[in-house]
Amino acid sequence: MSHRTSCRAKRLWRHGRIAMVLAATVLMSMTQTTGPAAAASEDEVRATFERFVTAQNAHDVKAVESLLLASPDFLWITRGAPVWGAEVALTRFAALYAGTWRLDPETSALKIMMLGDGAAQIFVPITFAIGAPGQSAQQTKFLMNQVLVRTSAGWKVSSILPIPLPVQ
Repeated sequence: MSHRTSCRAKRLWRHGRIAMVLAATVLMSMTQTTGPAAAASEDEVRATFERFVTAQNAHDVKAVESLLLASPDFLWITRGAPVWGAEVALTRFAALYAGTWRLDPETSALKIMMLGDGAAQIFVPITFAIGAPGQSAQQTKFLMNQVLVRTSAGWKVSSILPIPLPVQ
C-alpha cells in the first residue's frame, strides 16, 4: 500500500468514526428526553389525562372535545371497533353519557412514556362503570393506553386504546 493510499484510508476511517459519533449523538437526542424538560412534559401529559378523566366523569362533551386531537386521524377503539375522527367519537361519548359512564383510573399505576418532545403514551389500569339509561352499571377493568401529541394549543389525545382484562 502506498503512502498516499495509506493516508487516504486513515482519513476515511477517521471521518467514518466522526460520522458514526455524530449519528449516534443525533439518534440519542431524538430518542431520549431527559432532565427538567422531560419532567415538565410528563407533568403536562399527566395533567391532560387528569382533565380527560374529570371531563369524562362530568359527562362534559365540550371539555372532552377540547382535549381530543381535532382530526379525522383521531382513533378510539371501543368494543373491538375503530371510531375514526374526533367528531364521531364525541357523538359516541354523548350517547354513552346518557347512561352511566364513569372512569376510575389506578393513578398510582399510571405510566407515561415520552416518545420524543412532541408525543407521549399513557398506560394505566382503569375501571369503567358502564350502563345504559335506566339499567345497572357493569364494572369492567381495562388496561388503558392513550397517545397524546403536543400541539400549539397544548397536549391532545390522539388515540384511546383500551384493552379489556379477562373476567376473573
